[in-house]
Amino acid sequence: MNVLSLFDGMSCGQIALKELGIKADKYYASEIDKYAIQIAQKNFPDTIHIGDVTKVQASDLLKIDLLLGGSPCQGFSFSGKQLNFSDPRSALFFEYARLLKELRPKYFLLENVRMKQEYQDVISEHLGVKPIMINSALVSAQNRNRLYWTNIPNITQPKDRGIVLKDILENGIATDEMTTNKKSFCLTARYQGAVAWNSIERRQRTMVQVGIANDLKGFDCIKRIYSDEGKSPTLTTMQGGHREPKVAIVQKDNVLVIPEATKKGYTEIEDGDCFDATFPTSKTRRGRNMKNKSNCLTASNFDYMRYEHPTYRKLTPLECSRLQTVPDGYCDGVSNTQQYKMLGNGWTVEVIKHILNNMKK
Repeated sequence: MNVLSLFDGMSCGQIALKELGIKADKYYASEIDKYAIQIAQKNFPDTIHIGDVTKVQASDLLKIDLLLGGSPCQGFSFSGKQLNFSDPRSALFFEYARLLKELRPKYFLLENVRMKQEYQDVISEHLGVKPIMINSALVSAQNRNRLYWTNIPNITQPKDRGIVLKDILENGIATDEMTTNKKSFCLTARYQGAVAWNSIERRQRTMVQVGIANDLKGFDCIKRIYSDEGKSPTLTTMQGGHREPKVAIVQKDNVLVIPEATKKGYTEIEDGDCFDATFPTSKTRRGRNMKNKSNCLTASNFDYMRYEHPTYRKLTPLECSRLQTVPDGYCDGVSNTQQYKMLGNGWTVEVIKHILNNMKK
């Protein structure tokens, strides 16, 4: 079987094929991110990287049996600006459609985010099939709804495996390294008198001052209280010579209270819950709290925390790999930042396996 994977990333498609026992005689990968290419080559050194998708010509390739792709989604996503095909990244879908028409593979699979029906219809018209929506939560500890267009027959919903967040944690608890003051991991509880401040170290774009903390000593600049609704004060502290706002989250009876764009105005995070700490002062964020699953990983938002009373921390790259059902150690060799990015861009391998497995039936 010869495979062409467009927007291949770190090659989750190859992981799925390998774990299914499907041999790829030639695996062509179109990708431009050097770190993703590095990881793919480390794990699959026979990968034939062919560069920018806009320069891929069908005539340069052998007969392709399977075409894979997950075209950039920033112009489609409900969480994005929804620029539709006017966004040049989302317009890359048409490169997938072009090569599908030119190559006429036996099977194809395209993955993308949830989007408006009108955008779905354009993609469906070009591919000749309608998508099936599958939530990765059925096969992993991550809540991740994605659309899959494929001509592989008889695709159904995977069975719910009952995997929850605690199942993928390193040792099941926070380690000493995870609960120190290192910026890469930690959010620690700070105490000033009788008031407990749980602080997320984060530089904010939009913050509204709602008052002054008169119980604190020092200059006025460290007494400023910020909140989107006045319930969650923020302390501004000096660190490394620069003032970095810290979003305060009120802790009460072992529960964290985080602002959220709901009628109630907040959500309560209990011990063991996972939550999204991205843009914590945002007035429009919803769905921050996940009881037994992780929030959906993305390339840019990976401030996903697990609350372990009295501390809470960012999920590690290894744990995020497990959320995507990627083998442990697969992403080793690049920085944490690059690992988070490529995992957010990647596929949930077990979902891809579930779909590709029907090629053998």
